[in-house]
Amino acid sequence: MSEDADRPIRAGRRTVGIQRPGKVLFPGRGGAPEYTKGDLADYYHWIAPHLLPHLRGRPLMLERHPDGIDGPRFMQKNTPEHYPEWITRAVVAKEGGTVTHVVCDDTATLLFLADQACVTPHRRLSRTDRAAGPDHPDRLVFDLDPPDDDFAPVRAAAAVLRTLLDELALPAAPMTTGSRGLHLVVPLDGRQDFDEVRRFAHEVAELAVARHPDRLTTAVRKEDRGGRLYLDVQRNGYAQTAVAPYAVRARPGAPVAWPQLEDPGLHARRWTIADALEQARTDPWAELPARGRGLGPARRRLGELRD
Repeated sequence: MSEDADRPIRAGRRTVGIQRPGKVLFPGRGGAPEYTKGDLADYYHWIAPHLLPHLRGRPLMLERHPDGIDGPRFMQKNTPEHYPEWITRAVVAKEGGTVTHVVCDDTATLLFLADQACVTPHRRLSRTDRAAGPDHPDRLVFDLDPPDDDFAPVRAAAAVLRTLLDELALPAAPMTTGSRGLHLVVPLDGRQDFDEVRRFAHEVAELAVARHPDRLTTAVRKEDRGGRLYLDVQRNGYAQTAVAPYAVRARPGAPVAWPQLEDPGLHARRWTIADALEQARTDPWAELPARGRGLGPARRRLGELRD
């Protein structure tokens, strides 16, 4: 079989053909190895049992690189008509109309998206398969965005935020983004809407900054940050997305977002599709509740801490 021949992969009751599996999506350079579309499909096939619980029921924005990561990038929200009918779709309101997102509920869909050169699935923080619907997130995300590639300030900021969230009795799980920073993910019960959740996240971030003004900031403008680490809460807005755990990022070496922080040598791009599967024997987020808590008690406690 030639490298350009379609390669079928069995996924449950379906067989998904990977077209041109030998097409290079991640060129080898700077010491980073080369990876093909076939490699991407194989990774998503293997990691699916860990990744799918974080995707099911969630509208996706697809980051596609049909000509590889050095070519044009397409951020795709609407589902093309030619996508198979068996792929789940979700119609979500937007300003002036609606958009029909892909929802990845099974391994076959994940493989089809890999065949479409979707390197990274970005998920909404709300679900369409729950009673609260797409207006009420069940995840809150703090995005720790460093001014450079130094990961030590990210680890320190994560410790500060986790301590504060512990005071608020809110469980939180860390995840390297596979890019530069780290996400802290807080499960919610979905009772509050996006405006309430983002407002609460901003108030938590402001208290963290008040405690460590020399190290942390919520300044949106880069020129106002003064080298401090940015606590970004903007992903908690309606129609915003966040990278999913275990997703591949469009960077040399094919790094992956990884739900782990204990490795003392960790940095944002520590794990790649070459070695991540060795670490995926257990779920580092297994103890994180699937359904989180409401923000009422946490909001009251936050008010006490701020006074």
